[in-house]
Amino acid sequence: QVQLLESGGGLVQTGGSLQLSCAASGRAFSSYAMGWFRQAPGKAREFVAAISRSGEGTNYRDSVKGRFTISRDNVKNTVILQMNILKPEDTAVYYCAASGFGGSPVFQSLYGDWGQGTQVTVSS
Repeated sequence: QVQLLESGGGLVQTGGSLQLSCAASGRAFSSYAMGWFRQAPGKAREFVAAISRSGEGTNYRDSVKGRFTISRDNVKNTVILQMNILKPEDTAVYYCAASGFGGSPVFQSLYGDWGQGTQVTVSS
């Protein structure tokens, strides 16, 4: 099991940037693939980005490709989501999650540990 704590959310104008961080503690961080998901009000939680254990493999949902970048530091036990050119439709609570599966999983069911979430609000 791994404990996850997100930070870096906030309010930003359209076109702005935010960097989300997820600090992990517990079992060996490098043994987990990591993902970011988000949930907007009244909507289901959805996949945003994922990164493999080594950091060499990544996946993104189509709507964030070219704008968001996921990265990880297996020494500092952190995963970062750099979000650029933000749009109002990116407004959501963003969750960090850890998966014991290989690759860079996109399905929520493959993630067993979740953070509490951090709010991102993009104003128009």
